[in-house]
Amino acid sequence: MGVKNVISHILIIAWKDLMELFRNKLALAMLVLMPIFMMVMAGFIFPSNTSMNSVSIALVNEDEGYGNYSASSMFINVLEGINNSTEMMVLTNASSFDEVRTMIQNGDAEGGIVISRNFTLNLMTGKQGSITIVTDQTNPQLSIGLQTGLKEVFDQMSTRLAQENVQNFTGINPTNSLAVVKPYHIETKGAVPGTFNYFDFMAPGLMAMTVMMSVMTGLPAAISHEREIGTLDGMMVAPIRRLGIILGKTLAQTVRGLLQGLLILILAIALFGVVIHGNILLIFALLFLGVFSFVGLGVVITSFAKDQETAMMLMMTLMFPMMFLSGVFFPIQQMPWFMQNISKALPLTYSITALRKVMVLGAGLSAISLEVTVLIGFGTAMTLIAVPVFRKAMTR
Repeated sequence: MGVKNVISHILIIAWKDLMELFRNKLALAMLVLMPIFMMVMAGFIFPSNTSMNSVSIALVNEDEGYGNYSASSMFINVLEGINNSTEMMVLTNASSFDEVRTMIQNGDAEGGIVISRNFTLNLMTGKQGSITIVTDQTNPQLSIGLQTGLKEVFDQMSTRLAQENVQNFTGINPTNSLAVVKPYHIETKGAVPGTFNYFDFMAPGLMAMTVMMSVMTGLPAAISHEREIGTLDGMMVAPIRRLGIILGKTLAQTVRGLLQGLLILILAIALFGVVIHGNILLIFALLFLGVFSFVGLGVVITSFAKDQETAMMLMMTLMFPMMFLSGVFFPIQQMPWFMQNISKALPLTYSITALRKVMVLGAGLSAISLEVTVLIGFGTAMTLIAVPVFRKAMTR
């Protein structure tokens, strides 16, 4: 059987599987709706430019002042002015720390600010005025965001007050007074120009994850289901090589995965303003490599399963750890060391890393040579294993 006939058989099987998909209106709708649902939900749920927006904060002013002067009143006025421009918080007055705690327990506030009783007196006598940030420990991410955001605001206010004190006592101009208060000027600059948010980090991971899910969930229907209803036996007795059947079904799943990957890329750019800094053709090549690495693994797992239900259970058991250990939602560097080692053994990790390097950092092929080598090697190994395993499964 010539190469031309093998290619023809691969295309025929792939076309058959794709036609079954396109004729199934529900499956076709889910093919489109799943990436849309995942992108929209992840894009609006996870934080973007700031993790603090309209957070309900209870404000307690216990300051007794010093004579007719109240530094806390000035502090609150400046805080409200900054908050009006940033809309970080929704401020609500409270009488004490205990009331703030009760409000947090009842869900009426998500945090609190307590100005100490001797706030003005301490400032007037050359001491530090104490401010307490109260957080809700049931929401660690919000607590960290609240502490970081408020400390940054208070730091700006503290610097402004220190500038005024230095200027009043020494008479030097505002520019020099800032140098006295803050001798170091810290500037942050990204590796590539532009403004980035958390979704720029997530978009490549969602693309790779959706492609993986599309392929891994499609294979049980493409193999186990056909084996159950008997149509696969018809292909097995036809003058078609086993490799042609596998490659034909692989091609159909590849087209399906690439379609969903393309849809996610369009949504990321259109809905969330993700900017592609790298080569778009290289991105599609990486998506193709991701599909290639997952398909062989999927064929092996599906071949071992006796029916479609078992195959789906095996797929889901494998996919869920990969979703959380491959850095789709959270950086791998934040994981414990043993989980980081596990993530290095997962093909999805290398697919996501390569996509992030290209999409976010504008990296070229040389910068992702390790990831490409791993994906090609893993996909090739799985395909070589899949052929005899599939042949053996078909003879059971």
